[in-house]
Amino acid sequence: MRIRLLFFFFCFGVHSLLGQKITTTDEQTWFGFLSQTRFSHRWGVWFDAHLRLRDDYVGDFGQGIVRAGPIFYLTDDVRLTAAYAYVHNFPAVGHAEIARPEHRPWQQIQWFTRWPALRMIQGARLEQRFVRKLLSDTELGDGYLFTSRIRHNLVLFFPLTAKRFEPGGLQFTLNNELFINFGKNIVYNHFDQNRFFAGLVYPFSKHAQVHAGYMNLYQQLASGNQFRNQHTIRVFYFHNFDLRK
Repeated sequence: MRIRLLFFFFCFGVHSLLGQKITTTDEQTWFGFLSQTRFSHRWGVWFDAHLRLRDDYVGDFGQGIVRAGPIFYLTDDVRLTAAYAYVHNFPAVGHAEIARPEHRPWQQIQWFTRWPALRMIQGARLEQRFVRKLLSDTELGDGYLFTSRIRHNLVLFFPLTAKRFEPGGLQFTLNNELFINFGKNIVYNHFDQNRFFAGLVYPFSKHAQVHAGYMNLYQQLASGNQFRNQHTIRVFYFHNFDLRK
């Protein structure tokens, strides 16, 4: 009986150990250029490009992303976008000798709300992710792993100077974006990640502004018990073009 009890507690202890949450920490720096160009009353185009550095913020390349697609303006403050993203994952753990590509069609709705002392942007995005399969650490496989993801983004802007939201004013911004995975290939990580950002916004003009600050990214990996806690310096430049007469 004692042997059975000892064996039971040994197995229970091993199972508990294997099931423990494992969290790794990373430091990255993200640079981004984002634009929305409006051609007419109803139509425009979305474009953004990103370079993400990893390993003590600037030690190595992490990821490059380019997105582009048409925008349909339901109103000045409600916009629909259907676009495509190419994601270039630089060599990393799991594919240390090769880059891993991803193709990502996506659809989005954005809406803007303006008050005298507060601005708000919300958005919901649906993504279809085609990530190239791997044969080994040095060789890509045939075909793609398909998953889907939905994202909800909330951004708040608070004026800090008398100019409020005018060019030359300074703003404080808070931004939270939640990512949820779904699809038959998602087993343990329906929660994908959450990104929380706090920083400053400086508008150079009515059409151009820079956002800079700190972002915490907390992600659950595919195994379910592995998590990533990422500290990120984020610098984004936004430029909106209006080509209407």
